Amino acid sequence: MNWVLSAHAETELQRREIPFALLEQVMTSPEQIVPELRGLAAYQSRVAFPDGATYLLRAIVAERDPLTVVTVYRTSRIEKYWRTS
Repeated sequence: MNWVLSAHAETELQRREIPFALLEQVMTSPEQIVPELRGLAAYQSRVAFPDGATYLLRAIVAERDPLTVVTVYRTSRIEKYWRTS
């Protein structure tokens, strides 16, 4: 799958100290792809971070060719974003 980072996503990846390898893992094999507003989708997976905590890593993606990661963040509020159906 081809995908690229927007300038904003690249900045946020560094600012939020999210390892690129973890983003790559989510983009390559997301546990879920959740539709969002305005043609965006959240590629998300539960990920163990180097500090030992498990977070939901969410990449907000514009679904065009190539896929474009608009922003990326991690959250401890997994139940808020996780879809069970």
